[in-house]
Amino acid sequence: MNTTEKLAELRKLQAGADAIREDLQLNPPGKVTYMAPLQANPNDQVVVETDGFGGATTSIVEGNYPIDYVTKFERAFPSEKGAEAAAEAISFQGATPTQILGAAV
Repeated sequence: MNTTEKLAELRKLQAGADAIREDLQLNPPGKVTYMAPLQANPNDQVVVETDGFGGATTSIVEGNYPIDYVTKFERAFPSEKGAEAAAEAISFQGATPTQILGAAV
């Protein structure tokens, strides 16, 4: 199989994976579904990024996300909705990152 054939096969596989994700109503890997400033520290952002398999990671980051940033807290959740609920609790309901996400990275 040459490079052109491999790329064609890869496109076909990706289209299939995209169709399955659409059918299951899942976001693709790396999609940011939530971003808000942290009220306690406006230099920090609360970010939720999907894994492409129904889960997502909630992070507290400092800096220019997604280009140049430092991750302060991070936790993977088995569902996108769970990760977004955690982010909302931190952003708007007064929960601390340690309460929701655990120890700092």
